[in-house]
Amino acid sequence: MQNTKVKEPERVVIRFSGDSGDGMQLVGTLFSNLSAELGNEIITFPDYPAEIRAPHGTLSGVSGFQVQVGAKKVHTPGDQTDVLVAMNPAALSVNARFLKSDSVVIIDTDSFQKSDLERALFKTEDPFSELGLGSVQVVAAPITQMCKDCLADMADNKQALRSRNIFALGLVCWLFNRPVSMVEKLLKEKFKKKPAALEANLLVLQAGFNYGHNIHATVSTYRIESTTQKKGFYTDINGNKATAYGLIAAAEKAGLPLFLGSYPITPATDIMQELAARKELGVKVMQTEDEIAGICTAIGASFAGHLAATSTSGPGLALKSEAIGLAVIAEIPLVVIDVQRAGPSTGMPTKSEQTDLMQALYGRNGESPAVVIAASSPTDCFDSAFWASKLALEHMTPVILLTDGYIANGSSAWRIPDMEEYPEIKPPYVTEEMQQGWTPYQRNSENDVRYWAIPGMEGFQHRIGGLEKEYTTAVISTDPDNHQKMVQTRQDKIDKVANYIPLQEVFGDEDARVLVVGWGGTFGHLAEAVEDIQKAGKKVAFTHFRFINPLPKNTEEIMKKYPKVMVVEQNLGQFANHLRSRIGGFNPYQFNRVKGQPFIVARLVEEIIKLIEE
Repeated sequence: MQNTKVKEPERVVIRFSGDSGDGMQLVGTLFSNLSAELGNEIITFPDYPAEIRAPHGTLSGVSGFQVQVGAKKVHTPGDQTDVLVAMNPAALSVNARFLKSDSVVIIDTDSFQKSDLERALFKTEDPFSELGLGSVQVVAAPITQMCKDCLADMADNKQALRSRNIFALGLVCWLFNRPVSMVEKLLKEKFKKKPAALEANLLVLQAGFNYGHNIHATVSTYRIESTTQKKGFYTDINGNKATAYGLIAAAEKAGLPLFLGSYPITPATDIMQELAARKELGVKVMQTEDEIAGICTAIGASFAGHLAATSTSGPGLALKSEAIGLAVIAEIPLVVIDVQRAGPSTGMPTKSEQTDLMQALYGRNGESPAVVIAASSPTDCFDSAFWASKLALEHMTPVILLTDGYIANGSSAWRIPDMEEYPEIKPPYVTEEMQQGWTPYQRNSENDVRYWAIPGMEGFQHRIGGLEKEYTTAVISTDPDNHQKMVQTRQDKIDKVANYIPLQEVFGDEDARVLVVGWGGTFGHLAEAVEDIQKAGKKVAFTHFRFINPLPKNTEEIMKKYPKVMVVEQNLGQFANHLRSRIGGFNPYQFNRVKGQPFIVARLVEEIIKLIEE
């Protein structure tokens, strides 16, 4: 066939969209894995509906998977789409606002009948005109019927309907000049235990690819060059899996068994599932009856000498608050992973926010300080989980690790690290020489960390618990002066963690008048916005925080260096208020959005440039 043009952009955004049962997450993942194997940079964004199964073809049931594929480094899944696969009218309607003017839109015409259009609330039989999409390039294919024809001799209609997504994937492979042979390999791995489904999917994949070659469409096709990567082994990994691997790596470095006590909750459950599959590495997982039991089993495992963790989301973090306080006063290591989602209450379980920061910092009774850190990307979840474990074990404290639904479910290409490059983890164990006169709250004078005696170690029998203890003897005490001393000591111990974390880095122009500040999972969008502003000839600086409590030691110096500081976050200003409370006389500008969706880079660019030019 003859196409009007082959585009060779640095990056392209593709979105697969349909009903939650249409397999959009599967084909999005397969296409992402294919692109990663071909040497492209990728960032993905699975966008699940909040409803488990909304009525078929309705707006509330649309499920999407977006991926940005680049020849060079990409930071986000993209703002607007170059290619949309819309399996029904509802998918077209929901995603119309993300389309570029010359986007390629692939539709299944068999799902665009009058009843389908009415179900998606269209008033006419021309959805493209009704949505004002006259300039997009449409590839209209009878996908359902072609799947039925392709599988007429070997499958029933149900299998044909289930294979529509794979036909669309074949068509997208043609559009992007991707070899279907590599997709066939991925399908063989995915369906190795279902030979009939594998055979059907291989047939429709090739049929979709051939259809693209045979039609006489004048739509753009794309060619994305491969990037040169640092040598090593790469895999496509999402944030939850990277978090699980980070815990495993830390346990190996510390020479400790890993225990996770947890309860299923969206969007954190995958961490528990991944660790439960790692029994060969000595990982122990207990799925408990509720959130409170989950953290309490982890506390018990920590007392017994394990690297102990518990995973949850915002509502579960609230339930775990009393037990976190127990870990604070007992001074035992514990990693608490909070994969933030939209709230309050049950909120929007499948959507992402940064709204649990104040809860992580202060959501406990009494003066109950804990270390708080935040991961910035799917791959950074590995390093952040490693750091959370290291600080918990070496400083005998709970560490709350904040990720969010966007980076937990999103994925990117990850180079499997060389663990020789990671620091040692050395818990502050008691030594034999300390037996004489030892008490459970005996401390290292340099960092106020108490020494760790594992039950069963001869000569170190002890009790710890939720009641206040006397500083020297560790017996129960209600003395007011002792309580003041213990409260201050626990706070000083957390403050001194700042001596053991890296200094904060600043990127961009040193002589900029505006500093953009972010934290957690918004890194990619902010980094891309800052790069776009610099390409436009404007000067701007950028710093992004992983360590929230305590803050890096040079935080105040950085914040006071720039005439204007803008704190950007997906809440109503929680980190901005945290910085105000830590830095006297500091009052930053703010940009806040709480929509359950990632930032739009173009809007960030607009707001930051406005501040630069004021």
